[in-house]
Amino acid sequence: MSMTNSLQNQDKNTLFSDDVKQQIDQWVAKYPDEWKQSAVMAALMIVQESGNGSLTTEQMDRVAAYLDMPPIAVYEVASFYSMYELKPVGKHKICVCTNVSCMINGSDRIVSHLNEKLGIDFGEITDDGRYSLKEVECLGACGGAPMMQIADKYYENLTPELIDSILEGLD
Repeated sequence: MSMTNSLQNQDKNTLFSDDVKQQIDQWVAKYPDEWKQSAVMAALMIVQESGNGSLTTEQMDRVAAYLDMPPIAVYEVASFYSMYELKPVGKHKICVCTNVSCMINGSDRIVSHLNEKLGIDFGEITDDGRYSLKEVECLGACGGAPMMQIADKYYENLTPELIDSILEGLD
C-alpha cells in the first residue's frame, strides 16, 4: 500500500497539528461540504507557512487526504502557482519582479545587485540559509517599480542602497 493510500485511510485528526487543522477548517467552512476541496490553496499555504517555508510530497499528500481529493490534484495546484515552494527556501525569501514595468525601471540592476551582494542567483539559497532569491512575474505594484517582496511586505522604488538598508534591517 502506498503512503498516499495509507494517508487516505488515516484518521484525519492525526494528519496535522490542532492549530493547522483549525486554520484549514476555517477555510473549509467557507464552502459547501461537497466543495471542501476548494480550500486547497489556503490549506497548502497554511501547511507551507507552518513548516520550513516549502512543501514536501508528504505534506501535499496529507492535504489531499484531509480534503478527500486525489494527490495529483494537489500537486497540480502546488506546481502551478508561484506562491508555493516545492524545494527549500531561505529564512528570507526575496521575490524580485522582473516583469515589464519593473524591467523598464531597472529590475536588471536590482537583480545584479542582489546576485553580487548575496552570492546567489534565482532559485538558490545562501550558504548560511538566510536568503533565497526568486524571480516572479508580477506582484501588482507596477507604480512602485522596480520592486520586491520579502515575506508579506512589499518594497518599492528600489535602488541598490535601499536594498542594502532593507537587508540590514532583517533579523
